[in-house]
Amino acid sequence: MKLISWNVNGLRAVYKKGFEDFFLNQQADIFCIQETKMQEDQLEVNFNGYYKYFNSAEKKGYSGTAIFTKQKPKNVILGMGNVEHDNEGRLITLEFDTFYLINCYTPNSQRELTRLDYRQKWEDDFRSYLKSLDKTKPIILCGDLNVAHEEIDLKNPKTNHGNAGFTDEERKKMTELLNAGFTDTYRYKYPSKKDAYTWWSYMGHAREKNVGWRIDYFITSNRIDEKIEDAKIHDKIMGSDHCPIELDIDI
Repeated sequence: MKLISWNVNGLRAVYKKGFEDFFLNQQADIFCIQETKMQEDQLEVNFNGYYKYFNSAEKKGYSGTAIFTKQKPKNVILGMGNVEHDNEGRLITLEFDTFYLINCYTPNSQRELTRLDYRQKWEDDFRSYLKSLDKTKPIILCGDLNVAHEEIDLKNPKTNHGNAGFTDEERKKMTELLNAGFTDTYRYKYPSKKDAYTWWSYMGHAREKNVGWRIDYFITSNRIDEKIEDAKIHDKIMGSDHCPIELDIDI
């Protein structure tokens, strides 16, 4: 099974920059999108052979997630059932026969860390949500999780220490998640690979120089580690400040 995840930084914008060609060329079984920045009725997006599911933020032009899947899920869950977290369209869960697929756009802690306290609450509640699903069947989580876990996961760890996405608090929450029985699939396949990034600032020719961060992930229940075939970063695909990532898994 081939899965793709991509923070498109505005689906309407990236649609004008070759999104459709990439989507059709990949022929993914499941294609997950974060930061759609739209309501479902603002753009007609249909692909033959795919079911589609949107979760849009109440605030227009903000956040939002979407999933396109060839196989119809048994169940669709929007949000995590928590009113504190479910008004920004950040989460879609699809239940299939043998696993749960969770598409997530984690809240950014923001400049000056104005949202760090909320982010910590989100992390704890989200981890509990994932663990509850994992009790029933394995999970595959993907999306923009807005944290570079280790120093290897960003170009300039020393100068970025304490900035949003690389605070001790955010990194600790990622460690807690993985220690709860989950696997960072890219590091499982490529534990020491450097200069592997999924997001670059629009400033200072960062992408051209590959001054980036790896903040987009596929995370799986560790009891299905042996089913992971490959994890890829499509860093040549343009159109967003993030690039698509891929998981190939026999499940």
